Amino acid sequence: MHPVEALANTLRPDRGWKEHLSGEFCQPYMKALAEFLAEEESAGKVLFPDSKHCFNALNSTPLGNVRVVILGQDPYHGPGQAHGLCFSVRPDVPPPPSLVNIFKEIESDLGIVPPDHGCLQPWAEQGVLLLNSVLTVVQGQAGAHQGKGWETFTDRVIETVNRKGDGVVFLLWGNYARKKGRHIDRSRHLVLEGPHPSPLSSYRGFFGCKHFSRANEWLREQGHAPVCWALPSKADLDADY
Repeated sequence: MHPVEALANTLRPDRGWKEHLSGEFCQPYMKALAEFLAEEESAGKVLFPDSKHCFNALNSTPLGNVRVVILGQDPYHGPGQAHGLCFSVRPDVPPPPSLVNIFKEIESDLGIVPPDHGCLQPWAEQGVLLLNSVLTVVQGQAGAHQGKGWETFTDRVIETVNRKGDGVVFLLWGNYARKKGRHIDRSRHLVLEGPHPSPLSSYRGFFGCKHFSRANEWLREQGHAPVCWALPSKADLDADY
């Protein structure tokens, strides 16, 4: 099996994405990306997340269910952290600093006490597309797979949501996310921009942005159900997470 076919097979056909994105797997950039990833693995490099979670954001949030999009940059590069959802970590991994700050803002905005874990899978299953711009990374090497083709693919994902979505909220934190979302149709969707929640920039306006309550207010106005930003306790999470 060609590497690009193996990659394409991890995208579930029942989520609505494949019919709009299948053409990307025929493009030269995607073939080159798949071959690059296969070469990285053949060279003994450890890639995160594992291949079954590469498209976890798309597989967890069907296109027709997308209500909110949160854009990240690339996966966490520490062992056991990344599982294909931006800002999220597996239940047994302590929440990284940016996620801790996201939880602090939710508590300030909505009065929701931070959970005892950092797994955002329940958000994804409610219609929050947790999309990184780059979907793989090498262990211990932040940004190792930037500029290899993932950015083009995730641009197509954003274009698809922009075109097919109905009154979606885009949360763009930091300059990188703002640039990636620059072509979103703001006459049809709500775009909320602010500083990145990292410790370096969170005090420049991320804290106090109230993006979570504003997103829910917009969704209600559009006739959509709001997102429940409260996460279940670690003990109550699905065992498959």
